[in-house]
Amino acid sequence: MPDQLKGIAIFVEAAEAGGFSAAAARLNLSRSAVAKTVARLEQRLATRLFHRTTRSQSLTNEGQAYYEHCKRALAELRAGEALLDSGRQEVSGRLRVTMPVLFGRYCVAPLLMELARQHAGLELILSFNDRNVDLLNDGFDLAVRNGRLGQGDGLMVRRLAQQRMSLCAAPSYLAARGTPGSTGELSAHEAIAYSRSGRIRAWTFIGEDGTPQEILPEARLRFDDLEVMADAAVRGLGLAWLPAWLIRHRLRTGELVLLLPERCGFAFGCHAVWPQSPQLPHRVRVAIDALAVALPDLMD
Repeated sequence: MPDQLKGIAIFVEAAEAGGFSAAAARLNLSRSAVAKTVARLEQRLATRLFHRTTRSQSLTNEGQAYYEHCKRALAELRAGEALLDSGRQEVSGRLRVTMPVLFGRYCVAPLLMELARQHAGLELILSFNDRNVDLLNDGFDLAVRNGRLGQGDGLMVRRLAQQRMSLCAAPSYLAARGTPGSTGELSAHEAIAYSRSGRIRAWTFIGEDGTPQEILPEARLRFDDLEVMADAAVRGLGLAWLPAWLIRHRLRTGELVLLLPERCGFAFGCHAVWPQSPQLPHRVRVAIDALAVALPDLMD
């Protein structure tokens, strides 16, 4: 890989790992090597990409924007390599994939079904489950997982996309209760909350200082199904904090209205996870590359 692309790949790894030390461990490099590579990239771009403290590094606004472009560019390059490789090597065999129920149905499964349509020799087995299954013991080739990942020995991870969350409500609700102008006004409104195992999921916004701000809504309506929450919001029952991919159509039709868009930049990662092996099966690599190219476009 040319030095310029190698530097970009290391920058992307540092951004996704959350710092130079974690990236160095993933890449089997020294922390100093990662830091110097990023510094050379910043010098070439004449832009600071990371905020640095003695203990941590975080992306600047410019760094975040550059990261998004670099991530897509690298995904396109990998997909191009996979496409050339697939022309030489048939994509065939059994591919077992586990994924979250709604996200899998709306976003992941259509992409994998298109892959199966393109490759007649590919046997596709999809499992929809909101719990994290044991890939090794349950015999899965690949998992798509959202949010923070736990520790897992013998597993490899690649970030596929970032899911943006949005606050929304129906026009009928806003006509009756008014439109909140800030996060401080949310407590005066009805909330439709996501609740699982007796715990309500907090709403996370981007604060004025750029850091995450969590709000725990008080809600008389609590569901453990995101689609039911969206339906309740359409009925005018309150405000809901939902993934952008789930409410995209409802926003376009006017059934829902986006609220506080300047504060709704919070996103969480979507990752591919697969068992570590000396050689990644071709069908798994092609599937991961296909998801990495197509999923980001479905997130907004």
